Amino acid sequence: MERLERQLHLGESSANDQHSAGIQLIGISPAMLTLRQQIDLYANNPYPVLIEGESGTGKELIANALHQQSPRKAQPFLAINCAAFSHELLDAQLFGYRKGAFTGAHTDHAGFFEACSEGTLFLDEIGEMPLDLQAKLLRVLETGDYYRLGETRPRHTETRIIAATNRNLQTLAQNQQFREDLYHRLSVLPIHAPPLRQRGSDRIELLN
Repeated sequence: MERLERQLHLGESSANDQHSAGIQLIGISPAMLTLRQQIDLYANNPYPVLIEGESGTGKELIANALHQQSPRKAQPFLAINCAAFSHELLDAQLFGYRKGAFTGAHTDHAGFFEACSEGTLFLDEIGEMPLDLQAKLLRVLETGDYYRLGETRPRHTETRIIAATNRNLQTLAQNQQFREDLYHRLSVLPIHAPPLRQRGSDRIELLN
């Protein structure tokens, strides 16, 4: 478990490095104009956003643009890839843990929800999140409350959730591989990240 704590700190640094502030969305194709309109419409909204699209379509850039155009832009933007961590690591990264919660937990550790505070948390590859962690995420979306590992006192967060996936969550939910209630919570404000083949002359600008 000491290895777990070391991996947590390494994972947190890696996730923080994913912050892509200052990178702008490129292109003037109809698909990109629609995307920008959605970003403008959703940026000031406190509700979750679900970004769906193929791998490599810039879903994190879209999430970052939503954050930068929102009233939360002065607050943290943190990104975590749900497929990059084991169940235990992801649980501890998101919700944190109390000193002594497991062997090797020598200090209290703030999770991403606590670190984000009133900022934005980008959950990439949300379709890979284990079902029991989906239940914990659902509670955060419903009440704002969560528990650190090893604690019985609830904590509260005002973090805005932006999730992304390259899978069809609706199909996963129908096959009981993803919580249907969580899917409906996350997909209040949907965004489609257009692939390159739908972006016309944008391809030349991107190449340049």
